[in-house]
Amino acid sequence: MMVGSLAVHQNLYLITPSNNPIQWPEQRPREQQQASCIPSLNQIKTIEEFKQVHAHFFKLGLDQVPRHASELLSVCALSQWGDMDYARLIFDEIDQPCAYDFNTMIRGHVKDCDPDAAVRYYKEMLERDTLPNNFTYPFVLKACAQILGEKEGAQIHGQAIKFGLGTDIYIQNSLISMYGKCGEMKYSSKVFDLAGTNKTIASWSALLAAHARNGQWNECLNLFMKMNNEGWRADETSMVSALTSCSHAGAFDLGRSIHCSLLRNISEPDMTSQTALIDMYCNCGRLEKGLDIFERMKIKNVWTYSVMISGLAMHGDGEGALQIYSRMLKQGLEPNEVVYVSVLNACSRAGLLKEGLQCFDRMRFEHRIKPTLLHYNCMVDLMGRAGKLEEAHKLIKEMQVEPDEVTWRCLLSACKVHGNFELAEIAHRKLLELNSQNTGDCISLSNMYAQAKRWEDAAKLRKDIANRGLSQVPGISRVEVKGKMHTFVSHDWSHPQSYEVYEMLYQMEWQLRFEGYSPDVSQVPANVDDKEKRQMLSANSHKLALAFALLNTGNGSKILIVSNIQISRECHEYTALISQIFNREISVKDRQRFHHFKQGQCSCRGYW
Repeated sequence: MMVGSLAVHQNLYLITPSNNPIQWPEQRPREQQQASCIPSLNQIKTIEEFKQVHAHFFKLGLDQVPRHASELLSVCALSQWGDMDYARLIFDEIDQPCAYDFNTMIRGHVKDCDPDAAVRYYKEMLERDTLPNNFTYPFVLKACAQILGEKEGAQIHGQAIKFGLGTDIYIQNSLISMYGKCGEMKYSSKVFDLAGTNKTIASWSALLAAHARNGQWNECLNLFMKMNNEGWRADETSMVSALTSCSHAGAFDLGRSIHCSLLRNISEPDMTSQTALIDMYCNCGRLEKGLDIFERMKIKNVWTYSVMISGLAMHGDGEGALQIYSRMLKQGLEPNEVVYVSVLNACSRAGLLKEGLQCFDRMRFEHRIKPTLLHYNCMVDLMGRAGKLEEAHKLIKEMQVEPDEVTWRCLLSACKVHGNFELAEIAHRKLLELNSQNTGDCISLSNMYAQAKRWEDAAKLRKDIANRGLSQVPGISRVEVKGKMHTFVSHDWSHPQSYEVYEMLYQMEWQLRFEGYSPDVSQVPANVDDKEKRQMLSANSHKLALAFALLNTGNGSKILIVSNIQISRECHEYTALISQIFNREISVKDRQRFHHFKQGQCSCRGYW
């Protein structure tokens, strides 16, 4: 019994929305008192009010009636003001909890982000021979997704099949989502296929979200187009997943088409959709369109501001990013860790050392946010880009978390730019101690040696790469033409238009020579003559993608190239001149930021 845990008063009050206390009259007939208790559950606004009502239930003995006990449990566990600790007391007083009661506890713990407790109640449910139903599994599978428990999820999947619920579409949709969140795309796709004709739009949405969450951008977009071709009308959730994939793939035409569909089908897109649109436009080189959507949003949350700040940072507009950050503070929103990662990154990309240091201090001392590794890495990058290499190294030694590969890679990259061999070698040794498998670490130092004509040291590092069995990640450049993505790698002849592309590349080289351009071969880390170095530079993935875009788009069309590696200085100068010769606006999104070329000038002003 719960006598010790309940305060039963002579007169019990419930505060209604009108703020007028209603006294529970003791003299009313028991039946009327029972009937009056039920509607009051829907009026409760706080846990304190609930405890008063619960005490009245207890006094009347209604808490021992299974139906009323289940109602009390549901309200306490699932309301916005709910309290799972108190719900547990109610649950423990139920002699024979039914599936509904277990489902309520599982669902409540999932709502409170306590997935381990949710799984424990599922196990207890089985131990007490209470059969799960089709409402049990969607919530317990969500708990498995929260703990990334693919093994537990697979076991529960098997139990659902054992109880004859494996073909329930709601459970199948939950399985698609669970496997996707756990990174098991093979099983996620398999469940989707097994759903057959039972699929709902939620099935498609779940698989689209799974692809997007696992970075399978092209697969997500292909699935989205297949869904449309089969006559399904995309819901808002599906469109958000597709927009996220467009953002990462640089698929502007498709993203703009999805935006149009969103406006046609959804009268008032929610904040999540609008934020996804901002992200897509910023990542596809249309910063002005992202800003326009941002400014027209009536309500913005912290995530919206964070995405806009990140978008401005990506385009090198550090001052604009700081202005958005200031507006967020004036609106009364409290910045979180993610916002400060975006702010510090913006300062780093724009070379705003003083402002970055001020924001770092403000984060720690004013907003009481303990710096994470991501924040420290931003600061090392900021100091390194500004040439403060010794200060960056000092910060690494003093920071309160262990540095990772990214930390030392930021320092190594800065050393390469500023020619500091001593710190570069220290950073490289630290990366080896961390057992880094990134070939780029050795190549960065090797390139430094090559540029200094220290060929023996460069060759030693190249040999070390081979001895460790490391392979260099190939440079890949993508460009969208007429809604279709085209991918190129260096000296690639696999594209159907390869002959025309190389012919266009030859014409571009000829016009560049006519303008007096000569490639900077000093960046080529090979001990060969200049002619061979020029050949090595002539058909890299970036130049092939650019030639293809010029060949297949009309005069005046903007070009967007997305690359998985940082643009080289030679490619940067090459693209700037091409933008002038062909009178084209060319945007390049590399792994670091955007470069917008127009009339021979780049938005980065030579700083990246």
